[in-house]
Amino acid sequence: MIILASQSPRRHELLKQIVPHFLIEVSHIDESTSLYLPPLLAVKDIAFRKGKEIAEKHPHDVVISADTIVVLDQQIIGKPIDEEDAKRILRLLSGKLHTVITAFCIFHDGTSMDRTVHSTVIMNKLDEKTIEAYVKTKSPLDKAGAYGVQDNASFHLIKSLNGSIHNVMGFPIEEIKSDLLINHLI
Repeated sequence: MIILASQSPRRHELLKQIVPHFLIEVSHIDESTSLYLPPLLAVKDIAFRKGKEIAEKHPHDVVISADTIVVLDQQIIGKPIDEEDAKRILRLLSGKLHTVITAFCIFHDGTSMDRTVHSTVIMNKLDEKTIEAYVKTKSPLDKAGAYGVQDNASFHLIKSLNGSIHNVMGFPIEEIKSDLLINHLI
């Protein structure tokens, strides 16, 4: 059985594109302890600890975990704590290039493999009216960087994206599917 160690609705929907049936079990690790590490180490550590917690309970199942961060000038831009913080983050990213990094881990039979996927995004210059309207939708509140690439059609947030759009959504399905296939796990 495949188990997704995530409560993210976006990850649930994206995993369905790879496998139609899986279980969801949410890990309860403290992510804040990793945020003092350099960005690449932090995202890898969080993804690994999320998956390891669930894999220890289900050692013979396939457990997939992931974490996504936004990095601007070597600083991790996390999820906003409230609407005002979402506005602050959107102002910070407005008109700038940043990197979205997702680390994912696949656990099975006492082994684990991990990979990171990087995408670069340039945000459009966002005016206050757009920021206010977008934050009112509540969509930015559960996303690293306070935005979702899937909201771009309505709010014109992104000027350009280089890399995997699924990575920016938080779950690079092309790479995950490849690793599952190569290792004969699906």
